[in-house]
Amino acid sequence: MRVLVTGSSGLIGSEAVAYFHGRGAEVQGLDNNMRREFFGPEGDTRPVLQRLREECPSFRHHDTDIRDRQAVLRLFKGEAFELIIHCAAQPSHDLAARRPFEDFEVNALGTLNLLEATRQHRPEATFIYMSTNKVYGDAPNELPLVELETRWDYARREDYGGIDESCRIDASMHSLFGVSKAAADLMVQEYGRYFNMPTVCFRGGCLTGPNHRGVELHGFLAYLVKCAREKRPYTIIGYKGKQVRDQIHALDVCRAMEAFHGRPRCGAVYNLGGGRANSLSVLEAAAHLRERLGRPLQTTYAEQARLGDHICYITDLGKFKRDYPSWEISRSLDDILDEMLSPSPLAIA
Repeated sequence: MRVLVTGSSGLIGSEAVAYFHGRGAEVQGLDNNMRREFFGPEGDTRPVLQRLREECPSFRHHDTDIRDRQAVLRLFKGEAFELIIHCAAQPSHDLAARRPFEDFEVNALGTLNLLEATRQHRPEATFIYMSTNKVYGDAPNELPLVELETRWDYARREDYGGIDESCRIDASMHSLFGVSKAAADLMVQEYGRYFNMPTVCFRGGCLTGPNHRGVELHGFLAYLVKCAREKRPYTIIGYKGKQVRDQIHALDVCRAMEAFHGRPRCGAVYNLGGGRANSLSVLEAAAHLRERLGRPLQTTYAEQARLGDHICYITDLGKFKRDYPSWEISRSLDDILDEMLSPSPLAIA
C-alpha cells in the first residue's frame, strides 16, 4: 500500500508515518516545517524528520508547501497513492487572528489543492482529513451546563455522552482558525459526495501523546505538562479553569484511520476524541500533575476567555463506534499523562 501523509513531521502526521510504515506500507511525507515559522524554535520539526528517516528506512520526504498547487499536482501525477492522510495545518486558535492569510491559505486552499490532485489522479484513493471540533464554533456552549467543584459539565442527562455530529457548524463564533478548518471540512465532504470519492473528516478534540510538545498557543495538556516539569508559570485562561476537554492519544487516531481505510465511505464525518472517560478540566489536569510530581504548579489567571472557545467539550464517539465496532480507545488518560511525563526529546509543538 502506498500512503501519503501531509504534515508528516507533526504530532499526528509523524505517528501516522511510523504506524503505517510498521504495517509494511510504502509511506511518503509532505512537510515544509512551517511549524517553526508559526511557533518559533520550539516548533522546529527537523529533529522529528531525522528520527523518521532513521526509524522508517523506506520513508520518503518531500519538502513541499501544500499551498503550491503545481508542486502538489506533480507529486500526485507521478505516484499511485492509495491512502492520503491530510494532517498539515495552521493549528492555533490564537495565531489565526494575527496571521489570517497564512491560516486560510494553509488550512482551506491547501486542502483544496490536495483534493483536486486526488480527484485528477487518484480518485479511488481514501482521503482522510484531520478536521477539528472548532468547526462547531461556540455552538456547544449553548447546551445547559452545571458548575461543579472542579469542572463544568452538561446539566441534562441526554447530553451526558457529549457532542455528536448533529451539532450545527454555522451561526456561531468559531475563531478564524475554526472558519478555515470548516471551509476545508465542507470541501472534503463535497468532494466525497459530488465526485463519489472515499473521503472522511475526523473532527478531532484534543489530540495528544508523549510526542506532543505543546506551546502556549496550541496543545493545552502538553503545554501544561511542560510547564509543570520545567517549573514554569502557566496561565489559566477564563472559565475559572473549569473548562473541559477530552484527550485522545495519537496512536488511537491512527487506528481510526486504518479502520476507515479498511471500509471507507464517501463524504463521511466523525467526531474523534477521548470521550468522557478521557476528559478533564484544566484544574483537574493540574491536580493530576501535582499528584505525580509531588509539587504544586505555578499558575496565574486571565479572566477573559478566548473568543469562540468551548466551555465543556466531550466527544460523543457513538457514530464512529457504530460504523467501526472493532475500534475503541486503547490509551487511558492515566496512560497519556504517564507517557507525557516520561522523557520525550523529540516532542512536537
